[in-house]
Amino acid sequence: MKIAFILGQFPVLSETFILNQITGLIDLGHYVEIFAEVPCEEGKQHPAIATYQLATKTHYEPQVPANKLVRLFNLFNVLPKISAKKIISAFRTLNYSRYERESLSLRFFYGAIPFLGSNNYDAFVCHFGPNGNKAVRLRDIGAISGKIVTIFHGYDMTAIPKSCGDNVYERLFATGDLFLPISEHWRNRLIQMGCDPDKIIVHRMGVDLESLTFIPRVISGGSPIRIITVARLVEKKGVEYGIRAVAALVEKFPQITYEIAGDGPLRESLQALIEELGINNKIRLIGWRSNDEIKRLLRCAHILLAPSVTAENGDQEGIPVALMEAMAMGLPVISTFHSGIPELIDDGVSGYLVPERDVDTLALKIFTLIEYPDESTRMARAGRDKIKTKFDINTLNLKFEDILKKLVA
Repeated sequence: MKIAFILGQFPVLSETFILNQITGLIDLGHYVEIFAEVPCEEGKQHPAIATYQLATKTHYEPQVPANKLVRLFNLFNVLPKISAKKIISAFRTLNYSRYERESLSLRFFYGAIPFLGSNNYDAFVCHFGPNGNKAVRLRDIGAISGKIVTIFHGYDMTAIPKSCGDNVYERLFATGDLFLPISEHWRNRLIQMGCDPDKIIVHRMGVDLESLTFIPRVISGGSPIRIITVARLVEKKGVEYGIRAVAALVEKFPQITYEIAGDGPLRESLQALIEELGINNKIRLIGWRSNDEIKRLLRCAHILLAPSVTAENGDQEGIPVALMEAMAMGLPVISTFHSGIPELIDDGVSGYLVPERDVDTLALKIFTLIEYPDESTRMARAGRDKIKTKFDINTLNLKFEDILKKLVA
C-alpha cells in the first residue's frame, strides 16, 4: 500500500507513538510518506528519523508570507509548478463561499501545495482530529483521492470541541472513511458527538516490548526510593499534585527522591512550588531527556507517577505512552481515574488509580508501594502482562495494517 500521514508538527520527540506506527508500516513493506505543517524545533531527533531516512519522505507546507501582497505574488509563482491534473484543485482553494477566511487569506492554498503533486495514495492517516478536517477539505477540492483515516488521541476530543463546539468535526464524520480512537472512552465520546458507530474501531497506541526489558524492583529498609514522572510540564499532566504528594512523604521516608523529566510552560511555576515547599534537595525538574535517557531513568526508578488531570480548558490525556513504557519495564505505576487510563491500568491489579487532584490518596498509594514491596512486585508483573497482551506495538501495527488493507480493498 501507499500510505500518507498527515500531521501537524513532525518529528515530535514526545510523539513516539506516531513514529512507531510509521516505521512499523515501513517494516511491513509499505510505501510511506509524511505531510506535516511545520518541522519541530526541539534540537534533537529520535534515531529512527535517520535510520528510516524519514527526512527525505517528509513534505512541509510553505510558510505563508505575512505581507499579503507577497502572499499573492507567490501564488502566481507557484501555480505554474503545480501538476496539470491538480491545477483545478489549486483554484478551488480560492472558493470564498465555501472556505471563507481560509480562502481569502490564501492559507488553504498554501496548505494544499504539498498535496498538488502527481502522487496518489491508497490511504491518508491523520493523527488528531484537525488533520482529519484538513484531509476531507483536500479531498473535496480533488487534491487527494485516497481513503481518510483519522486517529483521535486526547486534546482533539476535549479542548478543541470545547473551544469550537461539538460540531467541529461534522463534515469529517460525514465524509471521512474510518475513525480510530485510542480508547473506548474516546469511542463513546465520538458517538456522543455524532459519529457513526459503524465507522469507529478502537485502535490503541503501544510500545516496543522487545526494546523494554523487565527489571524487578526492590525497595528495602532505608535504601533509596526513586520516584519518577515523565511528562510535558503542562496542566493536564498534573505534575503539581505529584510534587505535593511526594513532599508529604519526605519526613516519613527521607531517602525519597523524585525526578520529573520533561519541559514545558509550567516549569517556572513548578520550580517555585518546589522551593516554596522547601524540598529542592528531594525533588528535581531535570528537563527534556532523549528516549534512551528516559529508559535509563526508568531502569533505575522504583515508582512512576502519572497524576493526570482535566485542564481548565478541557484538555485531557489519551493514554500516556510513559505509563506503558514503565509498566513494560516492571515499574509499579500510580495514575488517576482520567480519560482512557483505566483501560491501561486495572486499579489494584496492574497499578493504582486515584481521583484527579487528590494529593492525600496519591501519597497513600506511594506509601503502600513502599511499605508493601510484595504488592509492588505483584503489580509490576501484572503491568508487564497487560502491555504484552494489549499494548505491544508490533502486534498493533499488524492489526493496523489489516485495518487499512480492508478499508482500501
